[in-house]
Amino acid sequence: MFGWFRRLAASSPDIPDALWALARERVRLLDRLDDDELARLRAVVARFLASRNLLGVQGLELDDAMRVIIAAQASLPLLHLPFEWLGHWHDVVVYPGEFRVRRTHHDSDTQVVTEWEDDLAGEAWESGPIILSWADIERDLEAPFEGFNVVIHEIAHKIDMAGGASDGMPPIRDRAVRRRWRLVMQSAFDELNRLLDEEQETPIDPYAAEAPDEFFATVSEYYFSAPKVLEAALPDVHAEFTRFYRGGY
Repeated sequence: MFGWFRRLAASSPDIPDALWALARERVRLLDRLDDDELARLRAVVARFLASRNLLGVQGLELDDAMRVIIAAQASLPLLHLPFEWLGHWHDVVVYPGEFRVRRTHHDSDTQVVTEWEDDLAGEAWESGPIILSWADIERDLEAPFEGFNVVIHEIAHKIDMAGGASDGMPPIRDRAVRRRWRLVMQSAFDELNRLLDEEQETPIDPYAAEAPDEFFATVSEYYFSAPKVLEAALPDVHAEFTRFYRGGY
């Protein structure tokens, strides 16, 4: 952390007015918030920056403006949720663009180990950092209402993990609500996969059909950046996400 971030971590968290004004200008997703929500979000952003170390790698130098822009998007899903649901991790690693990771899969039936490489825009480790592509963050800032936001996607994974596993079931304690959540999400997830199996167009990004955890993270992107699209495509899912992200659970 540099400059005012050091002071922020050592004192009562706050964000300089000029940096907050810049975040308001660049992160258009904040346009939908009222004054009370903006004040609350500003406090969450300050807490995020005081408790997380944002690191640029491969020659990317993060300045204070870039850190606030990232933190504003990361904090939006937490506006009405317990901050502690982020978990006990500390680093946000930011690459200049997409980054490559090596994957390994062990088939327990055949004992065959398969290795391959993926190029990613973001990743959230279960007990480690969030990793992001700055180029993709900038693309989201330029087209903020299209249903895509890599920062929100990865933060949603962290919120999902607060429920005990990365499985699309966030930390909802009430049994009846959990049961309803599972039924609604499973039905929508199955329908997406049916459409893909039949080579039909899906109403939201087909990546949501990859796995339940990706469904939760992808739908979270839509909820904050294209809520009308989500409501029209999956009204029951939209209703559950509204209750959840508004702190109704």
